[in-house]
Amino acid sequence: MLYVMRHGLAEDAGAGVDDAARHLTEKGRERTRAAAAGMRAMGIVPDVILTSPLARALETAELVAAAYDGRQAAQVRPALGIGPSVADALAAIVPFARHDNVLIVGHEPQLSALIATLVTGAADRIHLRMRKGACVALELPIGRLERGGAELHWMMTQRQLRKLKG
Repeated sequence: MLYVMRHGLAEDAGAGVDDAARHLTEKGRERTRAAAAGMRAMGIVPDVILTSPLARALETAELVAAAYDGRQAAQVRPALGIGPSVADALAAIVPFARHDNVLIVGHEPQLSALIATLVTGAADRIHLRMRKGACVALELPIGRLERGGAELHWMMTQRQLRKLKG
């Protein structure tokens, strides 16, 4: 399974603010912790957590890892940041295809394009929009990450995940 998660609620971008340095807000941190608890309540246990290097995504990944008692540290992959192509993101994930459960944390619009590519074979065949903190579950062929080879299992908003925490 590949779990694709968008970062949580972050500080607003403003004049002179470095986009890469935008952090989660306190509300964003609280909601991400609750969503991670919901993921854990669903029985999701990531074998590996990959994240964009941007502060808001890295913080999201670290909060998810903490919900699992830090069993897995978040691993930064620059190709999950803003700017790299879907092909670059796929190439960054391929070495982890042997794991049963991989979680990636990143940004829009790359994540939606990545999901569309994995499910349909092309980034423009379906239109998705992941809200902040949302998560998608894709089943992949065993040990392979290929365009059009994934099956969409579910897509949940952060709010839905938070309600599952019990």
